[in-house]
Amino acid sequence: MAQNPISIVIADDEPITRMDLHELLSAAGYKIVAEAGDGFDALEACRKFRPNLALLDIRMPLLDGLSAAKMISDEELVDAIVILTAYRDVEFINDAKTIGISGYLVKPIDEKSLIPSIEVMVERGREFKKLRREMQRTSNRLNNRSTIERAKGRIMEEQNMSENQAYTYIREMSLEKGLSMRDISEIILKSKKLGS
Repeated sequence: MAQNPISIVIADDEPITRMDLHELLSAAGYKIVAEAGDGFDALEACRKFRPNLALLDIRMPLLDGLSAAKMISDEELVDAIVILTAYRDVEFINDAKTIGISGYLVKPIDEKSLIPSIEVMVERGREFKKLRREMQRTSNRLNNRSTIERAKGRIMEEQNMSENQAYTYIREMSLEKGLSMRDISEIILKSKKLGS
């Protein structure tokens, strides 16, 4: 097991199941940061502890496992979400896929496959999270560039400046006002008339 063990929130409305999973996972070197008996408490535990993995039973009171999983996924609180269920229902599986569930395990849990499954799912979840962040950074850079280009075009047209002069103007305003070049560009694009 790694120096920093995978942290896990276990959510199941059956205390015996939670206890069994806790013992099994702790013995394997995982860190159980919280247990929950319903989806609402599972969501709150994930918000508080930001674990690597949420193990959620599909049928729980107050907030079912799929609804909790969607909220946990939307808020990007964990690296991976694994749904536990006694049901092999195709509808549950299809819902789980659209929510962004990393894995789906049918009870009773096969102890031999649980640990390898967790390792693979958490690693895949981490890679996906990293890829999503990189895509977001790239998207932000493209949006910044587009906004700056449009502001430059407006300055060039209204102030009769060259492209280089317009860029320098935005950069100097950014330094003077302590704002990003994108923020300055947005202000330029929203203003009715540029000053001289």
